[in-house]
Amino acid sequence: MKKVDVILGLQWGDEGKGKVVDVLTPRYEVVARFQGGPNAGHTLEFGGEKYVLRSIPSGIFQGGKANIIGNGVVLDAILFRKEAEELARSGHDLTRQLSISKKAHLILPTHRMLDAAYEAAKGSARIGTTGKGIGPTYTDKVSRNGMRVGDLLKPDFAEIYAAAKARHERILRSLHFDYDIAELEREWFEAVEYLKRFRLIDSEYALNAALRADKAVLAEGAQGTLLDVDFGSYPFVTSSNTVSAGVCTGLGVAPNRIGEVFGIFKAYCTRVGSGPFPTELFDETGTELRRIGHEYGAVTGRERRCGWLDLVALKYAIMINGVTQLIMMKADVMNDFDTIRVATAYRVDGVETTEFPYSIDDRVEPVYTDFEGWRCDLRACRSYEDFPAPFKRYVDFIERETGVPVKIVSVGPDRGETVIR
Repeated sequence: MKKVDVILGLQWGDEGKGKVVDVLTPRYEVVARFQGGPNAGHTLEFGGEKYVLRSIPSGIFQGGKANIIGNGVVLDAILFRKEAEELARSGHDLTRQLSISKKAHLILPTHRMLDAAYEAAKGSARIGTTGKGIGPTYTDKVSRNGMRVGDLLKPDFAEIYAAAKARHERILRSLHFDYDIAELEREWFEAVEYLKRFRLIDSEYALNAALRADKAVLAEGAQGTLLDVDFGSYPFVTSSNTVSAGVCTGLGVAPNRIGEVFGIFKAYCTRVGSGPFPTELFDETGTELRRIGHEYGAVTGRERRCGWLDLVALKYAIMINGVTQLIMMKADVMNDFDTIRVATAYRVDGVETTEFPYSIDDRVEPVYTDFEGWRCDLRACRSYEDFPAPFKRYVDFIERETGVPVKIVSVGPDRGETVIR
């Protein structure tokens, strides 16, 4: 019986998971998304075209692969329809390739209003959400008030929706939040009818049947480990479990069915929105990393905060996820830097530690190790032997420190700009 391999991010998201899933999917027959909502944009580039996926698994571009949106995902029918129709126009027939778990929760129009209202109420302590209603949807799920995709098939669906909307509106009135969802609601009802064209399935049975049939399955995560609701930089986190354990609850597979865990990280670090970021750079170097790396949110367009690689956080993420193989992204962004820095420890109140602390605040000071820059265009490299010696030393150091091999190095955005060792 096959096991589920997992691919996920090890930083604060935006590591480039979409491209790597697209590169790896030829090995797999099923690709399943296990958590998150449409705030997570996976960008893929090939054949001179650029695609941004929000909810649909990245295996959709490999013909004949089964793609599943799992029960751990929260789905916005409007954004899903726009995404699916864009892909259909580019020649990808989703109705044959894509299935959706009946147990996935629906983002309602009023969830978006609640997201905005809660953020406004926080004032200067706001989290910096994308405003897409994801947090309130997960809140409803946990409080047993959510609506699920399977509810669309019930004869009393309209009554279920009306009750959920009324409950949200009572909360919005208590927060004195003004809103108008008439147009959004009209669009939403049209979109849920579109959603019903797809196969709505009991995905846990489908995935376990695939494993019993010896089919290779890849579980795809969204966001990153440091945004996990339990193990991330709380409260500046997302609302789901982004770590490998989330595969079990987000897809309905047992822990002993997890195989390889591919951990993706950038050769530097980025973060979108509020929250702690120990290695963040506020100087020209940070600006250059953003400019060269085109560090803007795939969905929101927001500027990403940039900084040096943080090995304390990376080793923590590797431990939490049980990572078996590392994948380095965007090494080419640092082609022209004379010196590359890596945070190998933190200094907190004068004491050095290599453990990721409970609370990251202004007392946390990164301790750096400096490396010679490689000063050449890595995008021209097509094998590990092509890499310059300074870059190989950088990779070797990361492998020694983490105890995990770097098996893939991405040297550009196109699927062909990938070096597999």
